[in-house]
Amino acid sequence: MNFSIRSGIAAFIVLATPFLATAETKNAIVFLVDDMGWTDVGAFGSDFYETPHIDALAAAGTKFTNAYAACTVCSPTRAALLTGQYPARLRVTDFIPGHPFVNTPLTIPDWTQVLEHRQVTIAEILKEKGFKTAHLGKWHLTHRDRSGPGGSDNPDPTFYPESQGFDFNIGGNEHGAPPSYFWPYGKGKTVEIKKKNTIYATLPKSGKDGEYLTDRLASEAVGLIDGFAESKSPFFMYFSFYNVHTPLQGRPDLVEKYEKKLKSSPKPLHGNVKYAAMVESVDEAIGRVMAKLQESGLTEETLIIFTSDNGGLDPVATDNAPLRQGKGGIYEGGVRIPTIINWPGVTKAGTESSEPIITMDFLPTILETLGQEIPNEIKSTVDGVSLTPILKDPADSLDRDAIFWHYPHYHSMGAQPYSSVRMGDWKLIELHDGSPLELYNLVKDIHEDHNLAKKNPEKTTELHKRLSEWKQSVDAQMPTTNAAFNATKKTGVQRKGNAVKAAAALRK
Repeated sequence: MNFSIRSGIAAFIVLATPFLATAETKNAIVFLVDDMGWTDVGAFGSDFYETPHIDALAAAGTKFTNAYAACTVCSPTRAALLTGQYPARLRVTDFIPGHPFVNTPLTIPDWTQVLEHRQVTIAEILKEKGFKTAHLGKWHLTHRDRSGPGGSDNPDPTFYPESQGFDFNIGGNEHGAPPSYFWPYGKGKTVEIKKKNTIYATLPKSGKDGEYLTDRLASEAVGLIDGFAESKSPFFMYFSFYNVHTPLQGRPDLVEKYEKKLKSSPKPLHGNVKYAAMVESVDEAIGRVMAKLQESGLTEETLIIFTSDNGGLDPVATDNAPLRQGKGGIYEGGVRIPTIINWPGVTKAGTESSEPIITMDFLPTILETLGQEIPNEIKSTVDGVSLTPILKDPADSLDRDAIFWHYPHYHSMGAQPYSSVRMGDWKLIELHDGSPLELYNLVKDIHEDHNLAKKNPEKTTELHKRLSEWKQSVDAQMPTTNAAFNATKKTGVQRKGNAVKAAAALRK
């Protein structure tokens, strides 16, 4: 790349002093990384991946050490971010379309495989108030139309970002990952890619061999910011990276860099060179966007949120230690994520908060920082709370006693239908197959090795009661007993005629 990594760092220099006199916050950018684990950036402990621009954001803002995704997989978290509602309330409870598990003890509910138009998104709220709204990258909140010719090969663009309040949609459709991260971002000939409406079809129809998708999206974001600055329009940008989701494909120059680094590194926690290259591409993209904000004089007017949609894909792509499991699991590795927020002129540089926060909190936070209110018609269903008290004072806490998860599905990386609650230092997990409840003290046992449910029955009862009340309040869909389950046959994902290992066997 022709730009210097120092350019993005320079964009933060003016933010390094706390409580600067600043212009009114007019814009907001959310950087959502796909499948980035809790320790996958330098500011959160990685000893191998290089993320100077993200680290600079942490040095200038507030780092949340107990931040959580709304779900252990992507689509529910994305729906929660846009609406401020729990996935269970939305009934978007799995990645779309989910794993086709066969012969399971429980039958999953008939869940919603699209972000319905009746749901009000933050883009719709802000667009109505005069903001320009832009979506870049992964959408994954629509299904494929199986009713017409071609069956599941027919994409359904009626639920694309354009129908959910976004003026611009660059690269977003029904796909959860690109067939390739290199132009034209798909398999086969260009004409076939156009026909199948892959990532390429929702990008401007130009590119060149070797172009890397994340670099392209960054260029598109920079171009949009130029336009917003010229028109003096307030804006909301949702930069939803496809990285670091599989396929593991990094830019060759960065892969080579990390291959050399690995040879000289004394057994780092993280050592996947392709994944490392993908992480750095995310960091470079963020650096380019931040540099453009600085160049355009918008840095002091723009709220920045950096976060992930679920935990890292452990062990395929990364290592989530000291957390247990990863994406598609039921433990901390599946939902604890790196999160940084910078509210210029308000957040103190280099601060940390240990307050538990969750994806739904971003909608009310963005609206408050931009001087907007949650519309009356959705106030009763917005589950998130504004984080502005913590952004003003990291020692502050939120007026909330618990956060929750509900995943009534099976996942090939280990999850079985479960619900969970965190209250203070405690976390309770309820598996819906009748297994014993699990209770962990996360401060003393971050890897969730010691189930204290039997030793602490009062705390177990307290959290289980709170979890049950919450499930009822959001009308959570529950799995049911599968009368056709055959314990003598394999349980797995039916994929091209082959079954993979059962989710229960993958738990660790």
